[in-house]
Amino acid sequence: MTLAISILITFILMEGVAWAMHKYIMHGPFWHLHADHHDKRLMIYGFFERNDAFFIFFSVIAITAFALWSIFGWTIPLGIGIGVSIYGAVYFVIHDLFIHQRIKIWRNTKNPYLLALRKAHKAHHKHLNKEDGECFGMLWVPFKYYKQTFKV
Repeated sequence: MTLAISILITFILMEGVAWAMHKYIMHGPFWHLHADHHDKRLMIYGFFERNDAFFIFFSVIAITAFALWSIFGWTIPLGIGIGVSIYGAVYFVIHDLFIHQRIKIWRNTKNPYLLALRKAHKAHHKHLNKEDGECFGMLWVPFKYYKQTFKV
């Protein structure tokens, strides 16, 4: 398998991993770390949320993959490390900068995909508790949010 293919496959699979982690871990046993992301009244660290700690989980995956590549020279772990890292960078840009405006640099867009993505994420955040959630993914947007945004 070539490096580019392993990067692409990892990036695509990360959406499923992120969805499952969000639904079953963040909205499950680790809700105490994720709750302040849904309800800002629970924040105790100012700009940072306890939810930000979840990046450590994905960082460990990437670092482990890079270590395996470094030690053994295997190409697939390198692709996994790069794919996870790219997904993390895209997550930061889309989730933290565009959707939540943690740094106010990207407020307006007319892009249909991004508008539907924002709408789906707002639907997720209308729930302030760990139950009854929807739209746990980050990049995949259910078609109904395109329809709602553009009255298709």
